Amino acid sequence: MSDDIPLPALFGILAVLLVLSAFFSGSETALMRLNRYRLRHKVREGHRGALLAEKLLERPDRLIGLILLGNNLVNFAAVALVTLVAQRIGGEPAVAVAIVLLTIVVLIFSEAAPKTLAALHPERIAYPAAFVYYPLLIVTYPIVWLVNVLSNGVLWLLGVRDDDSGPQSLSQEELRTIVYEAGTMISRKYRSMLLNILDLEHVTVDDVMVPHNEIVGIDLDESMQEIANVIQHSEHTRLPVYRDNIDQVIGLMHLRKLANLTSHSSIDKASIERLAAEPYFVPEGTPLSTQLLQFQKTKQRFAMVVDEYGDIQGIVTLEDILEEIVGEFTTDPASNDDDVIKESDSSYLVNGTANIRQINRLMNWSFSTDGPKTLNGLILEYLEMIPPPGTCLKIDDYPIEIVSSDDNRVQLARISMQQAP
Repeated sequence: MSDDIPLPALFGILAVLLVLSAFFSGSETALMRLNRYRLRHKVREGHRGALLAEKLLERPDRLIGLILLGNNLVNFAAVALVTLVAQRIGGEPAVAVAIVLLTIVVLIFSEAAPKTLAALHPERIAYPAAFVYYPLLIVTYPIVWLVNVLSNGVLWLLGVRDDDSGPQSLSQEELRTIVYEAGTMISRKYRSMLLNILDLEHVTVDDVMVPHNEIVGIDLDESMQEIANVIQHSEHTRLPVYRDNIDQVIGLMHLRKLANLTSHSSIDKASIERLAAEPYFVPEGTPLSTQLLQFQKTKQRFAMVVDEYGDIQGIVTLEDILEEIVGEFTTDPASNDDDVIKESDSSYLVNGTANIRQINRLMNWSFSTDGPKTLNGLILEYLEMIPPPGTCLKIDDYPIEIVSSDDNRVQLARISMQQAP
């Protein structure tokens, strides 16, 4: 009967088969190449093609079975058709040549080209293809089901199970990679903020707190003149109130309350103690992500960090945590911070009490933050001694020179602004 069909018609049928083969090959790559998170976003927006594609990808074994069934049918049909055409044109010798030519054509036009196009533009091909595959899967379901049963049976004999085939969530590091590689889709500043938010779980209140020896507060054992001097020169709106030392804290004073008090009466120690709010304590080692939620839950902005013995180690504020996300609020922190002084274009003088995380952020350095919290602690851990002035060392590839020190700590160090090669 095939002899009754004219050759142009046979070539036309062959062309249709090659197009169908290209469709199956390209759509398979496109559907498997889809970004699942962008797909879910499209589904939430009500995109019909995305909705069908998501339903198809819920059972990838059925989708692959359908695609392979169609692709193999058209490819085998193309081989049979080419064989008939070759026999009519040149007899048996022409069959081998025709098969070779068909292999080249299929490889280029029905495999490589459509799959490459689908890999480059998966959504343009996958969503329209979903409109074809969804009803086709319903029609061919018995055949596809049988194919899946047999193929899954083979995999089961080989020890492969589909227990982990469900949707999987991204780990934190994978989410960091997605944010980092977002490129121009997210501005550099916003990308940095998102990465900082993901890092909050790895940063504790110990890393950002004002240490014990730098706490400025109101000591009720001092004279009113000294207390007034502390209040007048304070750079903060909230000050801890204590007796003798900070470990004997009795409350937290908001200076605005004192400003309201001065309009009615004079300030005395009894008024300060009466107006002081109850202090809020948090344990050392609390992750910043946890502390941020606790600040929100308790409506607090200021907390005293205590160790396991109840001794105060420092103070952490809501502003400290927000700066870990958005960066410093001042325009040029390095020029205004007494801990970091620019000495020349190639070096900075850094106070030994400077917080490592802060100077890393301010100066774009990369000192390790896994150990000591201050520059003095980092140097002492490295040398295992208190170095005399003039001592030179290199930590994390940064040349450091000790400018001044005393019997207890490194007071001032000179650090190169650029890492050594």
